[in-house]
Amino acid sequence: MDVIIEYADLVLSGLKVTTLLLIISLVLGFVFAVGVGIARISNNRLISYPAFAFTSVIRGTPLLVQIYIYYYGLGTLFSQMPGIRSSFLWPYLRDGFWYVAFALILSTAAYLGEVIRGGLLSVPKGEVEAARSFGMTATKAMLRVRLPRALYQLAPTLAGETVLLLKSTALASTIAVVDLLGAANRLRSITFEIYKPLLVVAVIYIVMTYLIEFVFARIEQKIPARR
Repeated sequence: MDVIIEYADLVLSGLKVTTLLLIISLVLGFVFAVGVGIARISNNRLISYPAFAFTSVIRGTPLLVQIYIYYYGLGTLFSQMPGIRSSFLWPYLRDGFWYVAFALILSTAAYLGEVIRGGLLSVPKGEVEAARSFGMTATKAMLRVRLPRALYQLAPTLAGETVLLLKSTALASTIAVVDLLGAANRLRSITFEIYKPLLVVAVIYIVMTYLIEFVFARIEQKIPARR
């Protein structure tokens, strides 16, 4: 383990990248997922059909393919646009981190959007009708009754989706982003240690998974007390 200790800074740097990817994609992806879930149950076809097409395309194609399309496709397109290389956007547009984050945000929005859609449909109609009878508009009933109720019911599922998202961040290493797996691969190439870096990274992922499940479990315990 002396090699791992010697290159601990590299592992910690990879952990930071993985954590940032997880937080950014989870927070922004969840916000978009709420919109997607609500749009999917809309009676307006101009709203529900685009949402359905979005979830079908994102969930129907491998995440790795999406990352390649964004990074090699959009990245190449941006690099050829006049003035982009000299603009303040170029440091971000040439960084693979943001393409991976973009792919993970869209993936999270699509998968969680379908989960939230199912949760919204499972809320008893009587609760919504009761809210409307108290003078709430359809929007207020959605935000104050239906959506919170759906999210509470789906808390265990959301925990599982977050764990899957954590595992998906490992795909960042495929476009030379030094996340946890990227750090492990770099350690393997530098030290010629085959298994130790991978075992260390695997332990870190397990610890992060436990922390995610612990946080969601605490949230589940506290939500009923506030209702």
